[in-house]
Amino acid sequence: MAVKQLKDLIEAGVEDRYVLVRSDFNVPLDDDRNITDKGRITASLPTLKALVDAGAKVVVMAHLGRPKGEVKPEFSLEPVAEALSDELGQFVALAGDVTGEDAHERANGLNAGDVLLLENVRYDPRETSKKEEERAEFADELVALVPGGAFVSDGFGVVHRAQTSVYDVAKRLPHYAGELVNKEISVLGSVAKDPKKPYAVVLGGSKVSDKLGVIEALAKKADKIIIGGGMCYTFLKAQGYNVEKSMVEDDMVETSKKLLEEYGDKIVLPVDLVWADKFDKDADKKVTDLDNPPAGWLSLDVGPETVKKYAEVLADAKTIFWNGPMGVFEFEKFSDGTRGVAEAIIAATDNGAFSVVGGGDSAASVRTLGLREDGFSHISTGGGASLELLEGKDLPGIKVLEEEN
Repeated sequence: MAVKQLKDLIEAGVEDRYVLVRSDFNVPLDDDRNITDKGRITASLPTLKALVDAGAKVVVMAHLGRPKGEVKPEFSLEPVAEALSDELGQFVALAGDVTGEDAHERANGLNAGDVLLLENVRYDPRETSKKEEERAEFADELVALVPGGAFVSDGFGVVHRAQTSVYDVAKRLPHYAGELVNKEISVLGSVAKDPKKPYAVVLGGSKVSDKLGVIEALAKKADKIIIGGGMCYTFLKAQGYNVEKSMVEDDMVETSKKLLEEYGDKIVLPVDLVWADKFDKDADKKVTDLDNPPAGWLSLDVGPETVKKYAEVLADAKTIFWNGPMGVFEFEKFSDGTRGVAEAIIAATDNGAFSVVGGGDSAASVRTLGLREDGFSHISTGGGASLELLEGKDLPGIKVLEEEN
């Protein structure tokens, strides 16, 4: 069956009715616990505002980081509650627990149009438990906070996980896709099913092992796969280059060789690299071609000739999907590769290409580097979720929304 939408719920009437929402507020924080990128909070606003305006009593579930089932203050959603209050233009209360006494008291006291944020759902080990009975028990506790309520799934960044607040809660309540989830599925679904050709994929990030399934799946559909970031050094080693102290997954070198043998005409690799004498933002840097690596150094970015080569490929593309930075963009000295590729994608988009930024670090880099967010057709909020959707995998948090209950 088709997934029911937020507008269906609102048209049915939600005034004074509880609505339990799963949002994705897994935002980056600095050492002082200030949010450095509010992208995911901003992306949640259309759904939350619509529910508030319709007079719902809104209870929001979210996680931050990986507290591994323990209450740790550094993973509290307190900074999120403050930022959400500012963005929504109304006070958002933060419960002192997830399903405990304080959460119940605050949920019971909600009036129409109020918003309550529960504490980090991953404080409870049952949220990520592999045991169905443990997740079921936790789901029942969450549902008990919203008697007679409905569930809205709006955390696209977590729909690829069969976790309590994403999957098991949906099985227990009338369920709907929020504005964000609906938009993500629509955009990414069209790229997965019918991308306009030529279709170029840009993959960065540190590990080949994390992206192996994606490379294999997309190599069948894409015309070009541009590889940068930490994973390119494993491919370069597979080609016989000496990458000195650069990050290499030795156990993936043979696999990378096979991928190059099978899809060598599609895979595009660096021709020069930016080197550092140590992993540090103030490191000395050198740019060399692949045949002249500085002894004992490590590469932290792709070089300027590589950016030119990648830009030429991207200029011909009609569809572009980008997931993962080209280098350690957080260090200014080593951010030129990511910036150059991002600018090439923006130029292609201005020229009529359809471009998607696949969440996570790529989305963060767009904002960190001060690039035009409207220069891309779509900036996804989900890294892993967007990759799995493009891979053609079923996403548990979407599959469950298709079920009648």
